Amino acid sequence: QVRLVESGGGLVQTGGSLRLSCAASGRTFSSYAMGWFRQAPGKEREFVAAISWDSSSTSYADSVKGRFTISRDNAKNTVYLQMNSLKPEDTAVYYCAAARPAYTGPIRKSADFGSWGQGTQVTVSS
Repeated sequence: QVRLVESGGGLVQTGGSLRLSCAASGRTFSSYAMGWFRQAPGKEREFVAAISWDSSSTSYADSVKGRFTISRDNAKNTVYLQMNSLKPEDTAVYYCAAARPAYTGPIRKSADFGSWGQGTQVTVSS
């Protein structure tokens, strides 16, 4: 089991930037893929970005491609989500997730992630 703790959310104006962090403990961090998801009020949780265990591959939702960057530091057991050019439609609770042991690549389906953080609120004002 993996324990995940997100931080870095907050209120930002349209066009601003935020960097989310997710600290992991438990299972060996460098052995599994990581991802970020988000859930806006009244909407289903959606995939945002994912990164392979060794940072060699990444995957992004079309809605954030070119604006968000996922990265990880295996020495610090931490995954990051750099969010630039934020829009009001990016407002959501953001969750980091650890892939199930079978997955090392940048997977996208929430069912393939076995551990989730508590979430951090990101609000983008217009």
